Amino acid sequence: MSAEASTWSEFAPRPCAASARSVTSVARGRPAGSSWQASPAGYERPEAIIGRVWQAIRRWFDPQELRSVGSTPDYRFSLANERTFLAWLRTGLALVAGGLAAAQFLPPLPPAHLREAIAIALLLLGAAVAIRAIDHWARTERAIRLGEELPASRFPAVLALAVGIGALLLVAAVLARVVGGRD
Repeated sequence: MSAEASTWSEFAPRPCAASARSVTSVARGRPAGSSWQASPAGYERPEAIIGRVWQAIRRWFDPQELRSVGSTPDYRFSLANERTFLAWLRTGLALVAGGLAAAQFLPPLPPAHLREAIAIALLLLGAAVAIRAIDHWARTERAIRLGEELPASRFPAVLALAVGIGALLLVAAVLARVVGGRD
């Protein structure tokens, strides 16, 4: 992977340049009793991790920076990447709409606040899909421009499992309501 490619693994703590120094010198400048302590391995500070996350988010909104990376690809690949992004965005919007519909139109279900839990879960899942869509689009576009292998993702499998488990839980709630004689 090139230094220009953006992946979630780049946000994991990693040894900083000061790792050869003592733990106290790495943590120097922090107030006594601070919640952050340097580990013996000399991992970088949380502020540096947040800075890298912020840089990745800024890349999503800067088309000039994206165009400056690598070479211009065949436009069909970029358009296919964009169509995939839009499909994921539609999925996220559908989950958000499902969450709003659950909150407004589902009758109260047997376990207390199950309707609200379903609505919140769908809304959060929709938000996660939308954020994942833009991140995957940007990483894929960079890989296409750099001629690298496209980034792999477990997200579709995780999403399918979450939707499947949610559907099974809804079936159980409906059956509990029917068996309970409330319908």
